[in-house]
Amino acid sequence: MRSHCLLKEEIMQLLRNLLGLETLSPSAPPTPSSTPASPVQPRFKVGWITDVGSVRRHNEDTALVVTAAQDGDDSMPAFGIFILADGMGGHQAGEIASSLAARVAAHHIVHNFYLPTLVSQEHGADQPSMNDVLVDAVQAANQAVADRVPGGGTTLTCALLLGPRTYIAHVGDSRAYVAIHDKLDQITQDHSLVDRLVELGQLTRDEAAVHPQKNVLYRAVGQSGVLEVDTYVRTIPLGGRLLLCSDGLWTMVSESEIVDTVTNSSSLQAACESLIAAAKRSGGHDNITAILVEPPLG
Repeated sequence: MRSHCLLKEEIMQLLRNLLGLETLSPSAPPTPSSTPASPVQPRFKVGWITDVGSVRRHNEDTALVVTAAQDGDDSMPAFGIFILADGMGGHQAGEIASSLAARVAAHHIVHNFYLPTLVSQEHGADQPSMNDVLVDAVQAANQAVADRVPGGGTTLTCALLLGPRTYIAHVGDSRAYVAIHDKLDQITQDHSLVDRLVELGQLTRDEAAVHPQKNVLYRAVGQSGVLEVDTYVRTIPLGGRLLLCSDGLWTMVSESEIVDTVTNSSSLQAACESLIAAAKRSGGHDNITAILVEPPLG
């Protein structure tokens, strides 16, 4: 004979009915939210390394990397600053010059481009162009080195990336390349004496490679007065990678080996480490630095 007492389940159901609550089956999954999650914005893939090499006693190269990304429905494109400087001057003047130049340039770019863009999300007509910002950054670095590191100097190659769109300011003989599949495209021009002689037809590339004055620059950060700065604008193609490197790499490793390493390594950091190892196998006569960047797909 059934008890007059209500079962526990019946009591709970009665309470639900009185309170107007729905009865959920224990096995029913929760109702998913109708609002989709905000998309995760694509980010840069980056590898970088700087090494003293096999001969020098201290490292006069500097690598500086700054990246930023924002997630959400109203997000900005991925932003990156990639700077390489190769100092000169000896007695630590070179490493001080390269470090100072990289930091001053990065500070100028962040303060005059990125921070204003964070507020407005657009680059207004009243703001300087990206190329102007980069040139002014190099000029500021030039003045800082001239004032604070007498007798010191440095190359300076600055790349500002907004997604795949790449803006470059350049002085000296460090290099910027785009690697895509089996091709290595040199973006920058060397400001060396021998490169100028090649340009004038007075030396061949092979002669320049072994010329006793191949390391002499006619343009570098740290010289007095206004400095002429080269600028370039590129869009990195799908699957392409931006490579910044000092002459300690490109004078020691062939372009074919560079592009093969960049395109076939397991990661960008592994590629950079392999490039430094290759330069050392060839003698490692100078400091060696590589920065490798793959822009977001979106």
